[in-house]
Amino acid sequence: MQVRAVSHRFGTRRVLCGVSMDVGAGEIRALLGPNGAGKTTLLRILSGLITPTEGEVRVAGLQVHGAGRHARRLIGLVPGGDRSFYLRLSGLENLIFFARLQGLSARKARTQAREYLSRVGLAEAERMPVGQYSHGMQKKLAVARALLADPPVLLLDEATHDLDPEAARAVRALVSDAAHRGAAVVWATQRVDEIRGFASTVTLLHRGEVRFAGTVPELLAQAAPERYIVRIRNGRLPGNRLERALQQAVGHRGTIARADDRAEEDFILAVAPGAALGDVLAGLAAARFEVLSCREERLGVEEAFLLLTGDAGPEGAS
Repeated sequence: MQVRAVSHRFGTRRVLCGVSMDVGAGEIRALLGPNGAGKTTLLRILSGLITPTEGEVRVAGLQVHGAGRHARRLIGLVPGGDRSFYLRLSGLENLIFFARLQGLSARKARTQAREYLSRVGLAEAERMPVGQYSHGMQKKLAVARALLADPPVLLLDEATHDLDPEAARAVRALVSDAAHRGAAVVWATQRVDEIRGFASTVTLLHRGEVRFAGTVPELLAQAAPERYIVRIRNGRLPGNRLERALQQAVGHRGTIARADDRAEEDFILAVAPGAALGDVLAGLAAARFEVLSCREERLGVEEAFLLLTGDAGPEGAS
């Protein structure tokens, strides 16, 4: 999937501005952003439900907003809301109906519907009217529907919202399987903790603009570490006296305190802005503290997310 300079307005309100990205076969690209960043609007454009004010989207060389139903058949969508099923029909009947719309034969539609109902844990509810499904059950049904025809592109908007951890893990496994089969996946989420070890690349939106695009490790690197875990050998001073002596050695160049839930010899060193780590370590050595090791305390995806989006609130995008 190729997305080129996509912008969109609702009246005079801008919700997307010049968004571009490529999602290759077998790639899971996480689409991150706070509330109002424009994630849902972008997914609706990628799926062909909305025509962008500017820019284009292509799937397998076809322009999504010009090739009509043929291009949209290449895309499986899990929307963010629950109002996309026929509530009086059962889960099985809904899936058969949508599979037929995707061009599957009657026999294949029924086979695929039953298989994916089982894979998302809804086999026992296949004959229950969807109107009696919980929000979580409807979300599972939406995932099953998106996977029915094994599309080359999968778009998922908060696919694990309302799901318990086990069900969320099962959905991610299904999506990973689809990617291994060659699907290009865009996974929109606010649960930044779930993309590590799952997504391969990230696009982060804020106020409708791309604030970051790259790999998950590159996103983590945006949160430049200023804290270090320092292991110090010292048998001369007990308890609080040791911490006071260490702080005196560090001085104005930072702060140092014993690390919780770690070995007794481990301390957290926070280097002050403008100070050099080498000078801090030299000060400890001059005070006759033996530094056994020093490594960065890696910040997580959530911290990187907040650093890239924490300057202001949204402007009404969705």
